[in-house]
Amino acid sequence: MDALIASYASCPDSDSDSDTQRPKTENHQAPEPLPPPPISLLRPPNSLEGKLNYSQTAHLDRIRSFPHVEGNYALHVFIPVYIPSSPKKGLAQFLKKVASLVPGLHVVDVDIPLNILCKDDNKLEQIALGREFHISLGRTVPIRVHQIDSVVTMLRQKLQFQRRYWIDFNKWEVFVNDDQTRSFLSLEVIAEGLAEITRQIQAVNAVYRLHNLPEFYEDPRPHISLAWALGNISDSLKRAIEEMRRHINVGGAVRKHIFSCKFNGIECKIGSKTYKICKFSED
Repeated sequence: MDALIASYASCPDSDSDSDTQRPKTENHQAPEPLPPPPISLLRPPNSLEGKLNYSQTAHLDRIRSFPHVEGNYALHVFIPVYIPSSPKKGLAQFLKKVASLVPGLHVVDVDIPLNILCKDDNKLEQIALGREFHISLGRTVPIRVHQIDSVVTMLRQKLQFQRRYWIDFNKWEVFVNDDQTRSFLSLEVIAEGLAEITRQIQAVNAVYRLHNLPEFYEDPRPHISLAWALGNISDSLKRAIEEMRRHINVGGAVRKHIFSCKFNGIECKIGSKTYKICKFSED
C-alpha cells in the first residue's frame, strides 16, 4: 500500500524511474542547493502585511522541549536532506490534499500555516519543499558550554569517514513528540539507507553516553518532517493519509519510493553554530 503513495507523490511529469537514473559515477561534487526564498515573497503588494505575523501566531502555544537555562546550549546531530526537483510537484499536491483534510498544519521550521502556501503552487514547492530538512541521529538535548568541544571532537572521531549511500523515503508517517504537544507529518526511511543511518545513530548514542546525555529511541525510525500541528492529532493525520491511499490512481508503474537522495554528510548544531562532522571515503 505504501508503494501506492509513493506512486502518487512522485512527479507525474517525470517519464523515468529514479531507480534507473542514478548516476554511475559519483566523483563530481553536487552543486550547493539554493537557499529557500525569503518569507517576504508571501506578502504581495497591497496585502495585509503587518496585520498578521505568521511566525508570532505560530509560536503562541508552542512549548520548549526543555526549559532554557543560562549557559546551556541545544545540541542536535543530523543528516541534512534536500528534496530533488522532480518529486516536488507530487509532494506539493499531497500536502495540499492533507491540508484540506486537517486544519492547523504549519510548515516545519518556517512555521507558516500550510493552507496559506497552498494558494500558490510555486510558493508551496519553494518554501515548504525547497529548504533543508533533517534526519535526526540523536535527541535534541541541552549541554553545558564546557562539553561542546568534547562532544564535537568525539562525534568526529566516531563518524569522521563515511561512504556516500542512497536514502529512500518510502512511507508517509505521523510522529508525535514525547510530551504530546506537537504532531508531525513525515516521510520515513524504511528500506535503502536504513542500515547505514542506524549505524550512525549508534555511534552518536555512544558519544551521548560518555557525556551522560539521553540516548536516541531504542527502535529509531529515521525520517524528515514536512509539517506540524499543535497537540496530538495523529488520528486525524493518519485518517488523511488513508484517505489519500483510497484515492490514488494506480494506473502505470508503481514506484518503490516517494523520493531518493544521496547521503551528503552529518552536521551538529550547538546553539546557533553548526559543525561539519564527517568526511567522505569513496569506494
